[in-house]
Amino acid sequence: VQLVESGGGLVQPGGSLRLSCAASGFTFSSYAMRWYRRAPGKERELVSIITSIGGGTNYADSVKGRFTISRDNGKNTVYLQMNSLKPEDTAVYYCSARISARDYWGQGTQVTVSS
Repeated sequence: VQLVESGGGLVQPGGSLRLSCAASGFTFSSYAMRWYRRAPGKERELVSIITSIGGGTNYADSVKGRFTISRDNGKNTVYLQMNSLKPEDTAVYYCSARISARDYWGQGTQVTVSS
């Protein structure tokens, strides 16, 4: 199993970024995918989840209305569109898949929101 995040960077408050997570080594379309983040000095937070079938989604209250998770099963990729970014969104963002009761993680991508 391999998960590779990309798309992070430095953005001003109010700006947007789109994160991508390319998956391989498992049947991507069969599993829900999650985005987490860890801010400096804080616990890891579940940001969003998208189901395998039907694309049902859920979001943390802190990002609801600003972030959108989506997936392209043909490309084995999950996305996180982040709009109206705030300084408190600064964190390392990770995608994750739970397969046979084990959690797999990417290496993470840094998002910094600052003027």
